[in-house]
Amino acid sequence: MLQFDLSIEEGKLLVEYARKAVKEFLTTAECIGASEDIPISLREYCGVFVTINSLFEDKRRLRGCIGNPYPTKPLVEAVIGAAVSAATQDPRFKPLSRSELDRVVFEISVLTPPEMIEVGEAGEYVARIRVGEDGLIVEKGIFKGLLLPQVPVEWGWSVEEFLRQCCIKAGLSSDCWRGRDVKIYKFNAIIFEEKKPNGEIVRRCLA
Repeated sequence: MLQFDLSIEEGKLLVEYARKAVKEFLTTAECIGASEDIPISLREYCGVFVTINSLFEDKRRLRGCIGNPYPTKPLVEAVIGAAVSAATQDPRFKPLSRSELDRVVFEISVLTPPEMIEVGEAGEYVARIRVGEDGLIVEKGIFKGLLLPQVPVEWGWSVEEFLRQCCIKAGLSSDCWRGRDVKIYKFNAIIFEEKKPNGEIVRRCLA
């Protein structure tokens, strides 16, 4: 669990900063900073991911997602940086255009520090991972893949499929999670997302 909680008002501020940061960067190529009166809770060091989704007939399609699972920056600064990166540097997509801003929604995932799952044998992972609560990191040598906790829920995956897909995300074989030379970490998240562009913010706690 996160060692502190975030209110819907604080989450709304994070989403507003993400959208404002992307708009400013796409307009002027400059990065914004946080105001001096930002709540102290948003200056805590946390891992964070920013996801940008395009809206098509009420359906969401991934448009960019970048972040860092480790607490290396104050939360609001991490959100600003991840938002701009998700909009312009996700290698799976072309950079977001200024004209798209009114057709995309922002989602902020504030993460707990990843914890390695210690098991005696690979089969124990299935009982130690909770779909709908845990995000995963699979690591083998220089290869690493991460999936946020909302992903298996959105796709209807079982725990084993979640593990397989995380291995694939790392660029490894789908069954590599069974190997003894693989490390698997889990984490939880508080999520704030726009229902529509510049619209209502909802909060989910996956922990």
